[in-house]
Amino acid sequence: MAELFEKPASVDEVLREVSRIKSVVTEAVDDGVRSAMRAAKQGREFAEDKVDDAKRAIKRYPLQSAGIVFAAGILVGSLITLLWRPRD
Repeated sequence: MAELFEKPASVDEVLREVSRIKSVVTEAVDDGVRSAMRAAKQGREFAEDKVDDAKRAIKRYPLQSAGIVFAAGILVGSLITLLWRPRD
């Protein structure tokens, strides 16, 4: 540690260190972007699969699907009514 204070760094050493830090940061950002893109792609594929599964289930069980949608509508409507009701 004491040797750092004894000898001032040359311009070339400083530029090399800056270049190394820049490459490390650039690599980390690129890795993060690749990870985010991969996660977005996997999420999109998962959502598409679930939509396809839902379409298949609706075609296979139309009455049950209609009943589930009706019940969900009643539930959501009731919750909205309870939440927006004026409080005394």
